[in-house]
Amino acid sequence: MKVNMLKGKIHRATVVQAELNYVGSITVDKDLLDAAGIYEYEKVHIVDIDNGARFETYTIAGERGTGMICLNGAAARCVQVGDKIILMAYCDLDTEEVKNHKPKVVFVNEENKISRITSWFKAPVLKTGVRVSVPWVRIPLSPPKQLTEVNCFF
Repeated sequence: MKVNMLKGKIHRATVVQAELNYVGSITVDKDLLDAAGIYEYEKVHIVDIDNGARFETYTIAGERGTGMICLNGAAARCVQVGDKIILMAYCDLDTEEVKNHKPKVVFVNEENKISRITSWFKAPVLKTGVRVSVPWVRIPLSPPKQLTEVNCFF
């Protein structure tokens, strides 16, 4: 049996440009594609954090080091310049391969420069009364009682 799994992800990239009068796709800085293990012309899913839009297209490699994230063609109608997006590519794995699979996750700063690359993230499980802080999430709760770690993909 094959399982469709997250292969690579670029997290919270900023849309720099949107070109409606282009054939289609998303242009992405080649450095970001390489870091996430995403190929040029590979199908990707995109989530716009600001407006909730979810759509798919394919990638075109942009100039290295530019931080370019440009939605082209019809996809340009799904975003606004300045929106934060998550770009994800998937792969089909056998159930045995799933056990050792770790997707590449690329975190970027406001200029779409790589700030961190990880293959997975140990996230704490929240119990009643636990306060946990991860770089992009703050969950204020009452005083700590117990904290257990599990493996989660972001």
